[in-house]
Amino acid sequence: MRSLTEIRKNIFRIKSSEEFNVLAMDIFHHQSLNNPIYHQYLQQLGVDPSSIQTVGEIPFLPISFFKTRRVVTGHRKTSIVFLSSGTSGIQQSRHEVADVRLYESSFMKCFQLFYGNIRDYCLLALLPSYLARQGSSLVYMAERLIASSKHPRSGFYLDTTDALLTTLENLRNSGHPAILLGVSFALLELADHHTLDLPGLIVMETGGMKGRGKEIIREELHERLCRGFGVKEVHSEYGMTELLSQAYSQGKGIFRTPPWMRILIRDTNDPLSLTGHLRTGGINVIDLANIYSCCFIATRDLGRSYPDGTFEVLGRFDDSDVRGCNLLV
Repeated sequence: MRSLTEIRKNIFRIKSSEEFNVLAMDIFHHQSLNNPIYHQYLQQLGVDPSSIQTVGEIPFLPISFFKTRRVVTGHRKTSIVFLSSGTSGIQQSRHEVADVRLYESSFMKCFQLFYGNIRDYCLLALLPSYLARQGSSLVYMAERLIASSKHPRSGFYLDTTDALLTTLENLRNSGHPAILLGVSFALLELADHHTLDLPGLIVMETGGMKGRGKEIIREELHERLCRGFGVKEVHSEYGMTELLSQAYSQGKGIFRTPPWMRILIRDTNDPLSLTGHLRTGGINVIDLANIYSCCFIATRDLGRSYPDGTFEVLGRFDDSDVRGCNLLV
């Protein structure tokens, strides 16, 4: 089994499914021994790590453990701690990141893969709820992307609607490529109160309607954003506190992952079994950048995968624990 140092060198060099599988299996066998929580979870399941021979057989750690346990692999010191929103009194997830440079490499390389050089864009961030708290991985990512863009108008726009509208108008007139990255409710408020004509703008929503009035389905959200901003498609970013990688949709809610990230769908009635393509189930994420925590996460999102590796996010499980995954509580 290769060392984590050797594995780390190859995470962002993956060029094929076969390379991904080999690296994922190496990391699994390492984390099954060196991540105490994951090790205990496998023991409770009665799984012998040496019996796991393929990626499809790997058990996924329920994401809820980040709320109650310290999910770490190895003995590295913590570089930074990312915290989830913890809305409505819900306990926050806590992701202790051993090397924040891995996160920076992941989101910078992923952006480059899907959008090209960040220096070609003006990046405007509309993230009021995230800026109001500490430890947001999304704010950390946005800060670094904004700094890397080098555009004088790139930045966070909080309680500065007039300045944001003026900047958007100037960018439209200049023809300079721009991305408006925003939490869903803030983008919706802007779109509902201002009729804009910004066909060249990339509007990218990051989710986030909980506690902000009536929940709406993605199709309605995107329709209202398209109408309000005068764009044909709405882009989306799929990431979370417990991961170090993101997936992006460039329209119609169809997400693609970078080569070091993969989505698998689990059966909603049997959380330890995977289901086939085109069937709705729970979203399992393999994020190989998570080598110092856990790469194999069973989220509380519902989704559907497709044979070409793309996927959709269709909703979330309710507040009850995912069945069959509460073994260590």
